Amino acid sequence: MKTYLAGVGALVLAGALSSAACAQSSTNGTVFVQAGRLLADPASGKVETAKTLVLENGKVARIVDGYVAEPGGTVVDLKDSFVLPGLIDSHVHLTGEQNPNGRLQAVTRSAADDALVGAGFARKTLMAGFTTVADLGADNKAIFALREGIKRGDVPGPRVIAAGSAVSVHGGHGDVNGYSEEVMHVLRPTSVCSGPDDCRRAVREQVWLGADIIKITATGGVLSNTAAGLNQQFSDAELAAIVETAHRMGRKVTAHAHGVDGINSFLKAGGDSIEHGTYLDPESIAAFKKNGAYLVPTLMAGDFVYRIASGPNNFMTPAQTAKALDAGPKMLEMARRAHAGGVKIAFGTDTGVSAHGDNAGEFALLVKAGLTPLEAIQTATVNAAAHFSLSSEIGTLAPGKAADLIAVKGDPLKDVTELQRVTSVVKGGVVYK
Repeated sequence: MKTYLAGVGALVLAGALSSAACAQSSTNGTVFVQAGRLLADPASGKVETAKTLVLENGKVARIVDGYVAEPGGTVVDLKDSFVLPGLIDSHVHLTGEQNPNGRLQAVTRSAADDALVGAGFARKTLMAGFTTVADLGADNKAIFALREGIKRGDVPGPRVIAAGSAVSVHGGHGDVNGYSEEVMHVLRPTSVCSGPDDCRRAVREQVWLGADIIKITATGGVLSNTAAGLNQQFSDAELAAIVETAHRMGRKVTAHAHGVDGINSFLKAGGDSIEHGTYLDPESIAAFKKNGAYLVPTLMAGDFVYRIASGPNNFMTPAQTAKALDAGPKMLEMARRAHAGGVKIAFGTDTGVSAHGDNAGEFALLVKAGLTPLEAIQTATVNAAAHFSLSSEIGTLAPGKAADLIAVKGDPLKDVTELQRVTSVVKGGVVYK
């Protein structure tokens, strides 16, 4: 199995390197993107027509009226398209994907295999229009290597904000469950902790190893193979220690949290964002607004696990199935209540649970939860950029910002599913699609 996966990984990497080389060679010098319709700043909702974005050195140099070009430059003709900033997915897992062999792969794939498989998924993600992602849980060596490889241009992929291994409680979600004791001891990451001091150690170690953001598992999770529920698992003292330590080391903290007790305790501790938020209540909504915290609803994950658990080809364990049937159907209504209550929402899918490359399916679910198409687009651009304190670099198209943009043929402000049919992708001034 290892030999086979390594071979698959090598083929993925070879294709990725070829794609990267082609993309780089096609856009040397100034790039002129001629946009028929342009939503440069989704916060404003203003759509302009007949504009040219001039891209130099990976950034937007200027935006001018009309369709212009200069000798020696590369012209990207999108006069028949709708252009907007590159999309941001605030919650992915690039180095894997749920499948019937997932439990076997966990004990047969190496970190090198994961990095190579992740390169293939990173390419799919980029081609789907997502130019920035946050990877919130993966083997440290695999995801940090992939992040740096993309940064160097070795493989094509989105800009990666990486958490590495999640800071988790012993025996809870994020720890290794459901194997023999000997196997679990081998697979357990060093980010598993108990007690405030040990959790401080885990946070510091993740920062030392290269984490851009600290991801914690404040509550039980659907896909952990243990019947431990979905309620709070860290103590209040542990949550406070984690948040304080991360902030002291210049890192934001985001929490996987389903149960309302874990949501509210984490927000009380000063946490920056909640992933999932399934059982949030009015107290949660008030705490989100008081803290200025973001909710990342991951509606695709809830939809996916419920469909698998209730379908004829369910490959989840009994413990996972019970939690999926309980939590999955509740997530859409949760997002509806949060949006109606004025909670700030950042786009995130938990992709890796669902299939890589399908990330834009989240937009239709957000609209189903009550957001307008423009509000849904804002979650994946200006909101997500602000969530990661990257508004000066990404989220809008303006002089000095990253030259990350996508195009679709139709109007996503009328039909948000147009974003599932991205026709052009530019990241850092390089035309990938």
